[in-house]
Amino acid sequence: MLIQAELIFRRLNRLLGKILIFILLLMTLNVFADVVMRYFFHNSKVGMQEMEWHLFSVLILFAISYSLMTEGHVRVDFIYQKYSLKTSAMVNILGTIFFLIPLALLIFFGSFDFVSDAWVISEISDDPGGLPCRWLVKGMIPVAFGMLLFFSMGYLIQNINIYRAEQVAKEVKQ
Repeated sequence: MLIQAELIFRRLNRLLGKILIFILLLMTLNVFADVVMRYFFHNSKVGMQEMEWHLFSVLILFAISYSLMTEGHVRVDFIYQKYSLKTSAMVNILGTIFFLIPLALLIFFGSFDFVSDAWVISEISDDPGGLPCRWLVKGMIPVAFGMLLFFSMGYLIQNINIYRAEQVAKEVKQ
């Protein structure tokens, strides 16, 4: 049952990765167009520059969840590599329960007032020619951290499966 749950989380994570690739492509095209307009036509739009950081923000916010499930997140690998698979899995389980989930919950719930204020006033860019929907980008904060909480469950399941597989392999050896 846990193995099937892990497979579902992996499929959803791959879908998220494909969406992030599309966002990265959009951001790259936007930066390219902005550079061409600025250096070849001496014409740059504030809206295009703001779109760069809007797309970058969304990309980073959601890439946190993708990186977690694919083990692409930052940790002290030179120490971590010395652990057995079972010990590594236990470190991941404890780290997720005691550090990742509480921090994600803190940001998730802590962002509500920040996002609510932006939505209530329909926050827009302060710059002339800027984008009219800054509230939408700010609204991605709780969505992204909600997704991180969701994928942290998948990460827990993934590491429980690793821990159990190592335990079974050890018992079979004896």
